[in-house]
Amino acid sequence: MGTGASLFRIPKRIHTGLGCLAGLSEEIERISPSKVLVITDPGVRKAGPFDRVKNVLEKAEVPFEVFDGIDIEPTMETLERCLKSIGSHRFGAVIGLGGGSSIDVAKITAAMLTNGGDPQEYLGIEKIPRPGLPMIMISTTAGTGAEVTTNALLIDKSEKVKKSFVSSYLIPEVAIVDPELTVTLPPETTAATGMDALAHCLESFISLRATPMTELFSLEGVRWISESLREAYTNGTNTEARYGMTMGSLYGGIALTNAGTTAVHALAYPLGGRFGISHGISNAIMLPYVMKYNCLSNMPKFVQIAEAMGEEVYGLNQREAAFKAIDAIFQLARDVGTPLHLKDLKIPEEAIPEMAADAMKWSRLLNNNPRQMTQEDAAAIYWETA
Repeated sequence: MGTGASLFRIPKRIHTGLGCLAGLSEEIERISPSKVLVITDPGVRKAGPFDRVKNVLEKAEVPFEVFDGIDIEPTMETLERCLKSIGSHRFGAVIGLGGGSSIDVAKITAAMLTNGGDPQEYLGIEKIPRPGLPMIMISTTAGTGAEVTTNALLIDKSEKVKKSFVSSYLIPEVAIVDPELTVTLPPETTAATGMDALAHCLESFISLRATPMTELFSLEGVRWISESLREAYTNGTNTEARYGMTMGSLYGGIALTNAGTTAVHALAYPLGGRFGISHGISNAIMLPYVMKYNCLSNMPKFVQIAEAMGEEVYGLNQREAAFKAIDAIFQLARDVGTPLHLKDLKIPEEAIPEMAADAMKWSRLLNNNPRQMTQEDAAAIYWETA
């Protein structure tokens, strides 16, 4: 538990609960933008959530433009296309509608529209000099928690790596987290995004930057997801389960913003950067193995994780109880069908040395990890997943 000085960051306004998308009208009236840029993906644009956002803007008589060219795993080129498509148009706010990919591009775009220059200048930690346009982020998945985080990640295709923008100016002014927008997610997407959200909760809980405040969100997020993911996966219309998943994802986003993620993300990013594997699946496949590696580093916390995931630990010694958490993570992955081996993703074993080298470049995340990790350790974990 961290006892030193810490900073806790969160959006100014967060709407949650069934039907809370109705709050968009209030936010548009409050911000009173002259024109709105809506950033989304082709699938969401064809679905109900976009129509509802469009109706709000039309009723408020606010002109808007739409960029819907978001890829599953967005690249620096995706951002460039977005910026080019809007040209010199002036906007008063940016709405990001969709999963983490749309929201990440929306956050960086909002920053670029006030800061200008080359996006490459702003890669890294706190490199964005001024606030961006007001942002309203509306999540349609329960996974990344991007609607409340300081982070945005894009793939640099030329280097085959993910690159990150990290800035307090990327925290949206408004987050809208409505479970109704997730009920049509297919089971596979529900599973992948749900395991991603679980990774955020677990990693932030064991992070060396965790504080008593972040631990509240992390552990409660673990409970929400553990109680809800199987039901959301097997019956997407179960609104209670969908509500639990949106809350778990939201809590995970708040926790990771303030405590950070760890080696799970460091080892997951090479899967996305080199092979285009989605962020959710990349984290899902690495989560059980990296947590297994970390378990001995803080067994009391892993006992808490086991209990939050519904495991019975009474009568067990500390080590036995701690490793119940690892059993629970593996079992949840099996129950919702996320892959557990690199071969399931057609990732060749010959790529492991390069992936391990790539993972070690994420020192920002590895420095949060409760157990020191070398490149040889990373390679060994990849071999275990192979």
